[in-house]
Amino acid sequence: MTTWITICETCKRDDWAARGMEHTDGELLAAEIETRAGAAGVKTRRVACTMGCERACNIIVQGEDETGTAKMGYSLGKFDGTAEDAAAIVEYAALHAASPTGQVPFRTWPQGVKGHFVSRHLPLPTESDT
Repeated sequence: MTTWITICETCKRDDWAARGMEHTDGELLAAEIETRAGAAGVKTRRVACTMGCERACNIIVQGEDETGTAKMGYSLGKFDGTAEDAAAIVEYAALHAASPTGQVPFRTWPQGVKGHFVSRHLPLPTESDT
């Protein structure tokens, strides 16, 4: 079973320029997630854009089960790019990894991801579904 966190490294919060940032908010969030993900058994990748600019910082959690069947995936956004955000994202991704379908009961969600879900991505149908 593999769960991935895809992180938009080009995300910039609205006040990015005013804060005089050297790195994007997405780069900062990616670095924080990457330092935690390995210990949680979750993989990461950075991408140049997830097209959710109005709600930066954006990530996607997706994966597959032990047979290679895709699980439910999720887009999340409106993070500040903090260490606390990263910890909650990685904790949620570890719960996703442990779930056979990718669905995680709301009562077990880390507080730091609540209110950040943007969309759910249904797995593509398989031949047996058609």
